[in-house]
Amino acid sequence: MVPANEQVFETECQVISNSPVNNDYRLLVLAAPAEILNCTPGQFFHLQCPVREGLQPYLRRPMSIYGYFPEKGELQFLYKIAGTGTAALATLAPGEPLNVVGPLGQGFDIRDDWQNLLLLARGVGLATLAPLALEAHKRGKTLTAICSARSPEMLMSIDYFRDLGANIITVTDSEETSGLENLEKLIEGLIATNGIDAFYTCGSNRLLKLLQTLGARHNISGQIALEQQMACGLGMCQCCVRSFQSPTGIVHKRVCKEGPVFDLQEAMGW
Repeated sequence: MVPANEQVFETECQVISNSPVNNDYRLLVLAAPAEILNCTPGQFFHLQCPVREGLQPYLRRPMSIYGYFPEKGELQFLYKIAGTGTAALATLAPGEPLNVVGPLGQGFDIRDDWQNLLLLARGVGLATLAPLALEAHKRGKTLTAICSARSPEMLMSIDYFRDLGANIITVTDSEETSGLENLEKLIEGLIATNGIDAFYTCGSNRLLKLLQTLGARHNISGQIALEQQMACGLGMCQCCVRSFQSPTGIVHKRVCKEGPVFDLQEAMGW
């Protein structure tokens, strides 16, 4: 994995916009200083959610980076309202400050000899893979993005990936195309026709297991960004420890520090 940047910053950003993407997800865009935008795809920030009447989040919330643009001074997060912290984030209005810590964690790696890349994610998992898609585009890689959701109207980032030159394949529950059997058939077809050098995914247990099986079958490398509850986000509290496979047996690693990106075959299902 790509090492975390040497410097971590705590700083105040200013909200540019905080708008709905669909019925479930919102896009938070921040004006951010240049020093915190030296990021690697797959890293995250720890956000200090605001305290509002009836909403009093105690801990910071880890949030995958959806976009970082040093040339514009922007930092972006795509999130779903799932609890007190994200409900509080949703109340932020343009012009308000937001305290952030980061960039944190280990990011994705794109080896020079990997040309044909496959991204597979569902729902907000696509947020974590968006910066990876941009980096792949900058490096002239061939990219296929399989985007999964409950229904077509819930699909996200399709236009963004398409603008980066990616081959887009959409699958949904409502169209009965998102099942593992169909996904396996799709990916086997891509391997047979164009070849795949690396798999990338995020968050989903069933997608992890599918890509592990295909990776082992065809000797294809891969990486996964894992989601985990965190307290400090800095590796001290041990709250986010998970089990991983290693050549010597089961080992335990901190998602916030040794991750959140890990080798695909090392990750264990949950």
